[in-house]
Amino acid sequence: MKKAVFITGPTSSGKSELAVYLAKKFNGEVINADSRQVYKFLDYGSGKVTSKEMKGINHHLFSIASPKKNYFLARWLKDAYKALNKIIKKRKLPIFCGGTILYLKALKEGWILPSVKPDYRLRRKLEKLSKEELIEKIKEINPSALENIDLNNKRRLIRRLEIIRQLGKIEPIKKNPQVNLLILAISLPWEELEKRIKERLEKRIPFIIKEIKKLRKIGLSFKRIISFGLEYEWFGKFVLGEISLKEATEGCLKETRKFAKKQIRELKKINEVTWIKEKIEAEEKIDRFLLT
Repeated sequence: MKKAVFITGPTSSGKSELAVYLAKKFNGEVINADSRQVYKFLDYGSGKVTSKEMKGINHHLFSIASPKKNYFLARWLKDAYKALNKIIKKRKLPIFCGGTILYLKALKEGWILPSVKPDYRLRRKLEKLSKEELIEKIKEINPSALENIDLNNKRRLIRRLEIIRQLGKIEPIKKNPQVNLLILAISLPWEELEKRIKERLEKRIPFIIKEIKKLRKIGLSFKRIISFGLEYEWFGKFVLGEISLKEATEGCLKETRKFAKKQIRELKKINEVTWIKEKIEAEEKIDRFLLT
């Protein structure tokens, strides 16, 4: 089975920096595993690694999709396997990097997902509903379809309803693991992580606001921008004039802290995750992994 490393952890924990460091150390290339960083023009708000921070290491699946259209899990899996095979052919180590736990689970377990084309008419109808209303709709049709889905992600709830409408129901996910993954999650004291979240956001605020205005200029509605969540939601509302800059900053910080806690909780449920505190620990784990 093909081998790969997956660097994960809560937001602002230093995943991108560690992935680049390890790629240099082990002759690797980085594959994005963050559901917002796949989109073009979502740079500062998504915390995307810059070309300078890449330090000459090849990075895959960053800025590959239009923000006007949804990029779903099935497409990410297809693109991820393609990137992984390309890297292995070069006799290099694939290093996945990101905090989207759904991507991690799907890759680890080898999910085989149904091919369902977008139903734009249905989407327009469902967009008018709240997250709670979407959840109730799914419960009415197929309650088990709420498993393995982020209930706070409106786009994924809509996609789930789209699949149910076309297939009649959600079948249990078929699995065919194709990758032997070493999963390394960065562990930081909560006080340090909180500090990093705050500092990282404060540095990016002017750029996030500028980015949101640019997204409007290229034709994205405020509704679409806000759907990307966290920074885009709170500072989108500020640009729209609905809230003050202080309210946007405080709201975003609060939601980001909640999101980080959720990421940690979800990762702790995955038995194969190895928590690391130092770079040297990651190096030692990878050394052993590549020898077995």
